[in-house]
Amino acid sequence: MRPGLFNRNLDAKPVNKSGAAGLPRVSGRMEIELFEPSLQLLYAIPAFLLVLTIIVFVHEMGHYLVARWNGIAIQAFSIGFGPEVIGFTDRRGTRWKLSAIPLGGYVRFVGDMNPAGVPDHEAIAAADPELARSLFVNKSVWRRMAVVLAGPVANLIFTFLVLYALLLGYGRYTLPPVIDEVMAGSVAAEAGLAPGDRIVAVDGYRVSGFEDFQRLVATAPERQVTVELERAGAPLTLAMTPAATEITDRFGNTHRVGRIGVTRNVEDTDVTLYHPGPVEAVSLTLEEMRFIVQRTGEFLGDFFVGRGDIEQIGGPVKVARVSGEVATMGVIALINLMALLSLNIGIFNLLPIPMLDGGHLAYYAYEAVRGKPMSQKLQELGFRFGFAIVVSLMVFTLFNDTILEALRRWS
Repeated sequence: MRPGLFNRNLDAKPVNKSGAAGLPRVSGRMEIELFEPSLQLLYAIPAFLLVLTIIVFVHEMGHYLVARWNGIAIQAFSIGFGPEVIGFTDRRGTRWKLSAIPLGGYVRFVGDMNPAGVPDHEAIAAADPELARSLFVNKSVWRRMAVVLAGPVANLIFTFLVLYALLLGYGRYTLPPVIDEVMAGSVAAEAGLAPGDRIVAVDGYRVSGFEDFQRLVATAPERQVTVELERAGAPLTLAMTPAATEITDRFGNTHRVGRIGVTRNVEDTDVTLYHPGPVEAVSLTLEEMRFIVQRTGEFLGDFFVGRGDIEQIGGPVKVARVSGEVATMGVIALINLMALLSLNIGIFNLLPIPMLDGGHLAYYAYEAVRGKPMSQKLQELGFRFGFAIVVSLMVFTLFNDTILEALRRWS
């Protein structure tokens, strides 16, 4: 699964091929085209709310369905936090509602103290025997783990289905992965790349088109990559480290990408629309998801070795802005963004931080190994620690998305 954007070279402007499936890429220099603030706002808010609402609904529905299958009593299913705006109660007693702050959601089980899943031990102790059997806290540790894991898994499944459907429905524009020119003194020249080389794979990811090669290089600034190629029919493997370069897209956003200094001349006859079969599309979609997960992990890992760039970290404000920008590119681009965000939210929720699904899983894993749950005091300390981390991250991303971003654009 690859985007329908193709470069004449790794340093040139991408050519937009409408209707191609894939994820929006950050590589390639685009012409700057600044939208009026009112138009940005017009697109950003509805697009952001639509994308986030769908992703949150999918995530929470994963929790809800597995909980229901395990006979767990559910008090509320909410899209958003804070006061209820509108809602209804179903015949099982579950309150379905839209809440005032549309920045997330939750499934609250009977016996929970709050939407974060902290048990209300007094309410649990006072529950009658029939209700007690349906309380989340009284289910086996494996059932609880399944319920918690279901949210992130639902996000992953949703991402797969969206990308798979787009790939089958629209196909992908592709260009033969053959190098036309290597710039003198460039990273590629020093590594030994030559005109006529046909790229086969990068870091184990197969390269079907030049756009694959372009993206794999662009998303690895200052990180060594292994390039497998064919030269005159003979296999050859080279290692190189793309140079980090800042580019500006047509919306005025800056991105840090990798460049190696090769060109690929594009003729209209070179670009083809490829439609994979149903079986091959499964493989391509899974490979795309693996690529996103790996690059996300590498991006986060860069902060532990001093290579991280805080300008690339974004919170709700940045996501809203990007959603509005992508919405101007069409429905397919917005659906692609939604799939990418769904995958990232699923991964983020698996981090072993109390308050997140991964933190709950860590507690239950401890219980499964030790044969007894972690003490109530330690769990409460963990939730407070997790709350501090999540709030700190939200404050930082808000500061980065607003004040720091304004200073960067002003300078």
